[in-house]
Amino acid sequence: MAMMAAIVGSNIPFGSNMPSGLIPAALANSDVPFKIQGKDGLVYLNDRPVNAEAPPHILDDEFTPAEHFFIRNNGVPPEKTNDPENWTVEISGESCENPTTFTVAQLKKKFKHYTYALQIECGGNGRSEYNPPAKGNQWSTGAVGCGRWTGVKLKDVLEYCGIKKDAVYIGYYGRDTHLSGDPSKVAISRGAPMSKALEEESLLAWAYEGEDIPLVNGYPLRLVMGGWPASVSGKWLKQIVIRNKVHDGTKMTGQSYKVPCNPVAPGTKVADEDMCIIESMPVKSLITFPKSGVTHKLGEKFNFRGKAWAGDLKVEQMEVSIDFGATWKKVKKLKDPLNRLAWQSWEASVKFPKTGYYEVWARAMDSAGIRQPIILPGWNPRGYLNNACHRIAVQVV
Repeated sequence: MAMMAAIVGSNIPFGSNMPSGLIPAALANSDVPFKIQGKDGLVYLNDRPVNAEAPPHILDDEFTPAEHFFIRNNGVPPEKTNDPENWTVEISGESCENPTTFTVAQLKKKFKHYTYALQIECGGNGRSEYNPPAKGNQWSTGAVGCGRWTGVKLKDVLEYCGIKKDAVYIGYYGRDTHLSGDPSKVAISRGAPMSKALEEESLLAWAYEGEDIPLVNGYPLRLVMGGWPASVSGKWLKQIVIRNKVHDGTKMTGQSYKVPCNPVAPGTKVADEDMCIIESMPVKSLITFPKSGVTHKLGEKFNFRGKAWAGDLKVEQMEVSIDFGATWKKVKKLKDPLNRLAWQSWEASVKFPKTGYYEVWARAMDSAGIRQPIILPGWNPRGYLNNACHRIAVQVV
């Protein structure tokens, strides 16, 4: 409510009666595009819950500024606390030896701090291209970002609390509320195998790019596990549970964040037992400069650049094409990641043979030798994991 009051520029006397997630009519009836304070340039796909993505050309910074970091919420964020140091998170679960509750201040004091650049991407990024269409937000390419997160290792905290030998998974719970307003319902509660939770780069983070994490992105405490669907990086953390089985929280069961274990024809109805949980995200890249639709002068080099990432792996090679994929040219400038699970910057240049309409295509290859497909990858019922190569339009005159 504090955020809504700030947006409309006034307090809202009967705001407590306003249904959760509802945008004030002052904004809904306005010709001015909906915008969240602290965010800039995003394309809003949904307002209940709020979901917004970044057009490719605003992801050109080496690390994604907070204002350009995408928003993917499932419920309604909690009110912004004025006392983030006393925000608490409980570590418990049937496979936790010594359940403990920490304040953020205690986490900061008790455990060593780390900063890692970690890319996270919504599992449904690229969903809009699938046919038959899948339900859900119709993301194009911008539900991804990479910035430097600061916090403590999840591994250190879990080991301090004791991990029983039968532990196989962790799960999280946040303080966001279900869209229905029903306090007995959970908006989302996902998790990951212990092997992912115990990685060096899995963090309980309180800062992003040296500042507080934006409220809509999980302030004041967020789980961050790079390279996997962003849905495992729980926001507004209130509890982490160590489980002796695969976590069965909301959006871990049924077909959420799962794809068919074996390829299926488009439109196929797949039984729940034939769906597998998404883990590491596939290799992918974006052209972030220039913006699609640019006009270029014949005879001059066309310089362009972008970002690439590969889930748990590293991007080993970038290739570009100006003839609709008939031939590919290897990119010479591909930077190493700042650390494991960070995205990588690349630069390229080409010369066009004559005037006309061109498309510049880019594709990445990961350290296992897997390349991005140049057309849509396998259809799946929920429209996940579209990593088809990115392309921009260029008019050469």
